Amino acid sequence: MLEVSKLCAGYDAGEVLHGVSFQVEPGSVVAVVGANGAGKSTALMAISGLLKATKGEVRVDGKLMSRASTDEMVRAGVAHVPEGRQVFTNLTVSDNLALGAYATRESHHVDRRLEEVLEIFPELQPRLRNYAGSLSGGQQQMLAMGRGLMSDPLYLMLDEPSLGLAPQVTKRIFEVIGSLADRGKGVLLVEQNGRLALAVAKRAYLIEKGTITMSGSGQEMLADESVIEHYLGVGSGGAEGFGGRQEVLRVALVRAMQGRQS
Repeated sequence: MLEVSKLCAGYDAGEVLHGVSFQVEPGSVVAVVGANGAGKSTALMAISGLLKATKGEVRVDGKLMSRASTDEMVRAGVAHVPEGRQVFTNLTVSDNLALGAYATRESHHVDRRLEEVLEIFPELQPRLRNYAGSLSGGQQQMLAMGRGLMSDPLYLMLDEPSLGLAPQVTKRIFEVIGSLADRGKGVLLVEQNGRLALAVAKRAYLIEKGTITMSGSGQEMLADESVIEHYLGVGSGGAEGFGGRQEVLRVALVRAMQGRQS
């Protein structure tokens, strides 16, 4: 189980998360919903080690990982697919996927994981030699998720996977999210489409101004009038230290690429 307890984190402008707690069980989809700037993306970054938490605990299957680096979190079984896809557009699809397996040096493990990713996203198979920048937005999202899956995670954290995608592509992405849970992976989902996120979530949490204010099953929250009033229909990408988030993500991904090449 991925356990987050009383987690606090923020940026130079100040603290964003104020004691956030939730759990993600293997084989389940857990949604974190909230209005613009509520702290959703910051929570994922603090869990994955991209952003250092100031207080609180993160445990992966009972092991304390609160001060772990991003590499250590990946090795512990937690992969983070950030908002905006963050693929390397000047690298091929194959190279982007290989980057996701940077923590694994055994080539046979990498080959096996690549086969599994291409089974999940067969759309990427004929494009392996294409530059990532030539892909459509939906294909880039598949690539970003595939890169995360290349580390063979126990828990996959997805930040706004449907952002900017056509409805049919969004449907395809959410079908994959459901299938990943069926495969036993725990999925932590931050998603602009609140109705869709709650519809697939076994459990959901509403975060407001950096604090969890409500929790329940996805269906319970989908039927709650206060959730509809506070969140559903509201998009993402609020103030929540956006510039700080993007810089942290850029630096972390470049370091990961350098580590793969070394």
